[in-house]
Amino acid sequence: MKNLIKGLKLISIVVLLLIIAIMIFFGHRDIPVDELKSKYANSESSFIALDGMNVHFRDEGNSNDSIPIVLLHGTASSLHTFDAWTNELKKTNRVVRMDLPAYGLTGPFPDGQYSIAHYSEFLKDFLSALKIKQCVLAGNSLGGEIAWNFALEQPEMVEKLILIDAAGFPLNSKSVPIAFKVAKIPVLKNLFTYITPRFLVKSSVENVFFDKSKVTHVLVDRYFDLTLRAGNRQAFVDRFKISEDKNTYENLKKIQQPTLIIWGSEDLLIPVENAYKFQESIPNSKLVILENSGHTPMEESPSESLKPVLKFLKN
Repeated sequence: MKNLIKGLKLISIVVLLLIIAIMIFFGHRDIPVDELKSKYANSESSFIALDGMNVHFRDEGNSNDSIPIVLLHGTASSLHTFDAWTNELKKTNRVVRMDLPAYGLTGPFPDGQYSIAHYSEFLKDFLSALKIKQCVLAGNSLGGEIAWNFALEQPEMVEKLILIDAAGFPLNSKSVPIAFKVAKIPVLKNLFTYITPRFLVKSSVENVFFDKSKVTHVLVDRYFDLTLRAGNRQAFVDRFKISEDKNTYENLKKIQQPTLIIWGSEDLLIPVENAYKFQESIPNSKLVILENSGHTPMEESPSESLKPVLKFLKN
């Protein structure tokens, strides 16, 4: 019995030391927003007080364009994922993008609620604040799900719709970023808000790219740094607690706007099979499959993914 007690004590000490070591090596403090602004905001960046948040956005290009292009990023990303697209589009169009609540420099929703309906309400408030009455709405992944739901709820505000590896149909992922998995596991998801190894972020970004060589040190730094924005790690976990209506996709047939669907052929998170489901469901839609590209083609394959967009806008 004494040996058993000694053994348990020894195990407890080893576990405690292991936890302390993990916290020392992988524990990271929140990075103050002002510190992040100096690195990830620029001369095009603006901030607007909205719904209890200070929303980071960029409004660039042709100010006379009455129907701007509005770009929505995906989970754990930021407006920077559309940098390459914006650099081209702003030559002729007005381009508006923002860090969605829970991500980037914007930070979490004050009420901690991350339903698609709540994001749609936020988007309406944001566009109204910028006096945008109608737009071409484009979204990737989570941003795509927000975009098509918004097009259903506010059809008069969306002239055209662009869905990039959009969420919305039941998932049959072939591979899921490790950070997404951790955010769903009891105990571990709580530790994630304090202990966030950089390699975990790097692995998660690589997971959604087909060509891993394009996942640069600078790219990983951006994702990692913005994950550490105060409140973002908790928001990341809270987002995965949301239980959505899994049959909402049945309403896709009601979308009347011309819709361009872009999909990376090597998307393992939302496989290309879902692209065909969107095409079959949305009456006035066109599908473009991008070879050798993953879940975020606007970032991984910007030139190739932008070509069909330019054609779609012209037509």
